[in-house]
Amino acid sequence: LSRCTMLGFLRNIGSTGTGWPWVRACLQKTVVVLWLLLSSTSLAPTQGQTKIPLETVKLWADTFGRDLYNTITKYSGSLLLQKKYKDVEPSLKIKEVDGLELVRKFSEDMENMLRRKVEAVKSLVEAAEEADLKHEFNASLVFDYYNSVLINEKDEKGNFVELGAEFILESNAHFSNLRVNTSVSSVQLPTNVYNKDPDILNGVYMSEALNPVFVENFQRDPTLTWQYFGSSTGFFRIYPGIKWTPDENGVIAFDCRNSGWYIQAATSPKDIVILVDVSGSMKGLRMAIAKHTITTILDTLGENDFVNIIAYNDYVHYIEPCFKGILVQADRDNREHFKQLVDELVVKGVGVVDQALSEAFEILKQFQEAGRGSLCNQAIMLITDGAVEDYEPVFEKYNWPDCKVRVFTYLIGREVSSADRLKWIACNNKGYYTQISTLADAQENVMEYLHVLSRPMVINHDHDIIWTEAYMDSKLFASKTQSSMLLTTVAMPVFSKKNETRSHGILLGVVGSDVTLRELMKLAPRYKLGVHGYAFLNTNNGYILSHPDLRPLYREGKKLKPKPNYNSVDLSEVEWEDQAEVLRTAMINRETGSFSMDVKAPLDKGKRVLFLTNDYFFTDISDTPFSLGVVLSRGHGERILLGNTSVEEGLHDLLHPDLTVASDWIYCITDIDPDHRKLSQLEAMIRFLTGEDPDLECDEELVREVLFDAVVTAPMEAYWTALALNISEESEQGVDLAFLGTRAGLLRSSLFVGSEKVSNRTFVFYSKKGPGRSLSQPLDALISISPEDTGEPVSVTVSTAVAVTVEEKTAIAAAVGIQMKVEFLQRQFWAATQQCNTEDGQCPQSCEDSDLDCFVIDNNGFILISERLQETGRFLGEVDGALVTQLLSMGAFSRVTMYDYQAMCKPPDHHHSSAQPLVSPISAFLTATRWLVKELLLFLLEWSAWGSWHNTGADGELCSVHAAHKHKKQDLLHPCDTEYPVFVHQTAIQETNGVIACGTCQKMFVMQQIPSSNLLLLVTDPTCDCSAFPPVLQEATEVKYILTCDRMRSQKPRRRPDSCHAFHPEENAQDCGGASDISLLQPGSPF
Repeated sequence: LSRCTMLGFLRNIGSTGTGWPWVRACLQKTVVVLWLLLSSTSLAPTQGQTKIPLETVKLWADTFGRDLYNTITKYSGSLLLQKKYKDVEPSLKIKEVDGLELVRKFSEDMENMLRRKVEAVKSLVEAAEEADLKHEFNASLVFDYYNSVLINEKDEKGNFVELGAEFILESNAHFSNLRVNTSVSSVQLPTNVYNKDPDILNGVYMSEALNPVFVENFQRDPTLTWQYFGSSTGFFRIYPGIKWTPDENGVIAFDCRNSGWYIQAATSPKDIVILVDVSGSMKGLRMAIAKHTITTILDTLGENDFVNIIAYNDYVHYIEPCFKGILVQADRDNREHFKQLVDELVVKGVGVVDQALSEAFEILKQFQEAGRGSLCNQAIMLITDGAVEDYEPVFEKYNWPDCKVRVFTYLIGREVSSADRLKWIACNNKGYYTQISTLADAQENVMEYLHVLSRPMVINHDHDIIWTEAYMDSKLFASKTQSSMLLTTVAMPVFSKKNETRSHGILLGVVGSDVTLRELMKLAPRYKLGVHGYAFLNTNNGYILSHPDLRPLYREGKKLKPKPNYNSVDLSEVEWEDQAEVLRTAMINRETGSFSMDVKAPLDKGKRVLFLTNDYFFTDISDTPFSLGVVLSRGHGERILLGNTSVEEGLHDLLHPDLTVASDWIYCITDIDPDHRKLSQLEAMIRFLTGEDPDLECDEELVREVLFDAVVTAPMEAYWTALALNISEESEQGVDLAFLGTRAGLLRSSLFVGSEKVSNRTFVFYSKKGPGRSLSQPLDALISISPEDTGEPVSVTVSTAVAVTVEEKTAIAAAVGIQMKVEFLQRQFWAATQQCNTEDGQCPQSCEDSDLDCFVIDNNGFILISERLQETGRFLGEVDGALVTQLLSMGAFSRVTMYDYQAMCKPPDHHHSSAQPLVSPISAFLTATRWLVKELLLFLLEWSAWGSWHNTGADGELCSVHAAHKHKKQDLLHPCDTEYPVFVHQTAIQETNGVIACGTCQKMFVMQQIPSSNLLLLVTDPTCDCSAFPPVLQEATEVKYILTCDRMRSQKPRRRPDSCHAFHPEENAQDCGGASDISLLQPGSPF
């Protein structure tokens, strides 16, 4: 085929019907590759090419750059600000930041804060255990309490309902503006727990003793948030008291005993093997109950636990063959994977339990001997309808007399003929027996195993302190903002100290208190971390607790929802350049040290990238499973500018109306004392400096730097005001406002037009990792409208850094910038392109000519100026794929591959192997042709089925293209890994030109750097059609892994919890469920 014939064929098939775009997309990739190969050996073009004079393009770029520089310096006042810092240079100091000293100081502050939370929880434990010791159980107790669901509820006669007395609620800023009662707690119960059960009434009555302790704790430490007691019987006492609202079905689903903080505090880490009977007798409802029981068990496991599931009938098989003979960490991914496999189980054959038990004991034995798994509790969960035999020899071989592996038995269904045997198994192996007859029984019966595992800890009165991973509170806080949603909980178990029940090891419940991670991270103030610096926390399992790149929420329609895996994001998934995981390993091992790494920091939602060399400093936080990391960016980021001024002078300049401070920085503590909560940070600073409020606590170092910045930047107000008065309405409309920001978070701005004329007031100077990228560029132009907006970009934000040098050390002092209308920038550009070098002043060529196409792009390839307004803000590769392809091949631009390990993807259009073969273009072409013939035959046979032909057919998907139809709402997003390209100009190439062969013509282009900026001028020949080149896009694509068994079995290093409570010699093993009479014990048992 000739090139023209091939192109014509491609275009024709694209216009014959709605089913063909897929074919066209597949073929086009092949055709273009072939065509490019042919073009390299083609004959000379038959069509002439437009000449683009290089000198003229350089003149245009220089002129526009000079005009742009003059505009920016004039309106921003950058030269004036530079001079003011120069004037005070003798009083300035530049301090080198000691990263190790800094991280140790932050860690010590965090340790002190968390210790106060622990002390509050300990006081609750002591009060609860003392109250239980004094309380005598009363089966006929009558007691009214504040039921969180019923409070303030009235019947049709206007009387308060039972357990629903009047309960005063007031909005409280400290508790996310929720309506609470800080004088007393309230009690919540899930719908399936009877609110007047004698166990509930006695427990609620006993726990009333916690009310004064709640209040005292809060008064002693006003930074405390929610405090609570979760009872083993199911009720949940929470302070401050709050009204609880059922869901749309009138159900209260929250059960505190299912919470991670409860389960972690109630038990030590554990290795679990679940054995499920899938013989023919388990069909129907029994199998449904068994599956639900397994799912419930999996929900009680966490990242410190290990698990596997074996199904048995005539033979033994692992429900995940890749996990044969091992235990895997019970993280979210593995738990969800098991749940899917459990749902697919089918029944057949006869149940033979002895082989399954032997396999389970072998796994646990091997893992224990190899020092793997939890190295703590070990248990087997046997789920069957009772057809068991030949089990005693297995226990004699593996478990008696020490019974190091507990065996829990779950009898499924109403049949009781095999109950005695299952009770015997549990009672003779320090386990517990329950019968689960309905789906509703599973929850309560599964929880019994947690009480058994807690016995050694309870008998020994070991009050281990646990800290949870980061999580979003599911109790009641849907109204919280994203910034304060992530929490960690400190929790401790509560035991019965009564001597008569000591051997039973009765767990009364768990007390806990929440710590918002935002509050914890305030102890690592941003201003101490320099440009692009940040702090982060991770857990003993390597999971992120807090990190500026952690994105726990995703948007589904108009709603923000938590990602399914938001609290199991690994450190290696945000600091992904650390391929050897040196940083991760050191931090989970509680090491103190430092580490350096080159990183690619994504900006503007991944559209741009910043290349940095970061120094990482890390240490552990004592008495917690957490480690703290501090990142300082090499160079300016490791130097802090320090100034000095008098309070009187600084205070005078701090009162100017155009001055504000960074809203999310903490200058003074205003969220503890109710009288301070109404104050802004600036108001609080002023009251602190004037001595008006001696009770205010402020960061004196930061306040001192703000005062200094206020004095140095004060002349900017007069400069901008004079400039605004002198602006000619006719000639200089276009610059909307000027702004500046200092390293201490001081912000000033000035409008040059009326507020109603400002094209876009939402400019952002401070990024989440510190000051924005203006501090790393001499001049930086950004499109202000985000890619999600549908309107055309109307403004450009330009900013530049102001640096100060003292004793040959340079530090960033501030950044200044302006916001201007796109039209103003375009007018300046078109005026610049009227310049030429001819003596008569008559320019032979201009960007307005039809045979020239001009673009101004930034260093990441985004268009700021184009003759076609609709292209403004778009990536150049979308508009001219041929040009970007050529620039990449010449090295003028480079493609940088970035990764997002927190992405959410749409499900694939159809299931296919994740191992897609690599094929040659010709092979792809032939395969696509075979697919085309097959589809044509189907089309002739089934004309009416046209609408259903999307992305079906070929053996293995060769072209990854989107279906023509829109996905239905049931296509839920799922967590995935993606990779995406970012394109970066190589600054060493400031000018270049070339010719692109496009079939019968050649397209000439010239690229020229625009001085003093990160902008480039591109001039091309639009008369040569290069549309056959595919566009170059920045689209993210899902990374498809070949899920080999080796990959699935691999486990990242982790640090085990410090404590373990597996057995206690005084434990009453005969408290094992059911009627555990001694007559059930058979000869040969160890008892």
